Amino acid sequence: MENINFDYNYIKNILLHDDYKTDEKIRLKADEIRQKYYGKKVFARGLIEISNICHNDCYYCGIRKSNRNIRRYRLESDDILECCENGYNLGFRTFVLQSGEDFYFNDYNLCIIIDRIKEKYPDCAITLSLGERSYESYKVLKSAGADRYLLRHETADNEHYKKLHPYNMSLENRKQCLYNLKNLGYQTGAGFIVGSPYQTVENIISDLKFMQELNPEMIGIGPFIPHHDTVFRNYDAGNIQLTLKLLSIIRIMFPRVLLPATTALGTISPTGREQGIKAGCNVVMPNLSPLKFRKDYELYDNKICTGEESAQCIECLKKRIESVGYYLDMSRGDYIME
Repeated sequence: MENINFDYNYIKNILLHDDYKTDEKIRLKADEIRQKYYGKKVFARGLIEISNICHNDCYYCGIRKSNRNIRRYRLESDDILECCENGYNLGFRTFVLQSGEDFYFNDYNLCIIIDRIKEKYPDCAITLSLGERSYESYKVLKSAGADRYLLRHETADNEHYKKLHPYNMSLENRKQCLYNLKNLGYQTGAGFIVGSPYQTVENIISDLKFMQELNPEMIGIGPFIPHHDTVFRNYDAGNIQLTLKLLSIIRIMFPRVLLPATTALGTISPTGREQGIKAGCNVVMPNLSPLKFRKDYELYDNKICTGEESAQCIECLKKRIESVGYYLDMSRGDYIME
């Protein structure tokens, strides 16, 4: 673990106690490791939120099936290609297609979309974030040209998972999906929610252990932010300092990982993404979705950048990243293999 002799008791102690000197030592080590592998690059991914329709009913999520107060939408193939064209002209070379678990996006429809993107932009990577699917589905999408897949496991503790999800969802299946993605050769992303309801430090340790076993190429974590139309509406948001500590710990544990400074970080604090970059993050995901739909993809309250044009958002991000001594890199930004 790059010259810091972490064991889980030590990590637990760090997470339970705020000590500026220790936290700063870990942050500096994380920054050193990130620069060793990626320099001062922060990779940009163009996020396209293709649908907020979801057949799941996760208790923490604003686009959950039972939320009747949300305006639902779904992008057509031409809409998605238009987003890609806009992003490509801005310099993006990775597109992230994200949605709720929308049955419309079956293998046939997705393969057409992937094929159209790859045909027009063969130098670009495609990342999918579409939830749990079968092994055969992941295989077909990989054959069609998908390069990466994001699927946060949310929590690696089964009892905790049951408190956040309805009975028809299982952590076992979630984990199996991640192993399937790894086996199929995707650059695979896992991750969890920091400060989710009922979470304990022991739960977080379970998350770190699971990710060590999985060894993902991407890890996405962010603070819990409540949504007003969920059962957790009155729960406290996750702690940004705990999130930042965990980002540094993850960078040290997974030196080459692609680690986003998430929108949730920027939502919970005006300088959240900048602090995330200083803590070891090396990815940001500006929004390329059509402006008229961005407020409808509301996983949590007060999501930032819902009213900015893509070009405005990217220019703002460039300046913010440069303000902490890094620079935005618009290349594919693939995971560095050993």
